[in-house]
Amino acid sequence: QVQLVESGGGAVQAGGSLSLSCAASGRALSIYRMGWFRQGPGKEREFVAAISWSGGSTWYADSVKGRFTISRDNAKNTVNLQMNSLKPEDTAVYYCAAGRTSFSATVRAAYDYWGQGTQVTVSS
Repeated sequence: QVQLVESGGGAVQAGGSLSLSCAASGRALSIYRMGWFRQGPGKEREFVAAISWSGGSTWYADSVKGRFTISRDNAKNTVNLQMNSLKPEDTAVYYCAAGRTSFSATVRAAYDYWGQGTQVTVSS
């Protein structure tokens, strides 16, 4: 079992930045592919970014490419999401996820464990 706890959410104006962090306990994160998803008001949960267990591969949704950066520190058992040039449409609850399945990194089915989420609100 892996427990994931997100932090770093908050309110920011458009064009600003936030850094989200996901801390894991229970098992070492180093064996898991990690992902970030988000769910905006009235929307389905969607893929944001993912990173392989080694950090050697990353994936991004087209909507955040060039603005968001995912990284991991296996020694600290954390995964981070640096979000720059934020837009009002980035407003959502952001979820951290961990998985070892063979599904594509961009789909929810790829992940076995989920955090409770952290709110990000971007005002115009």
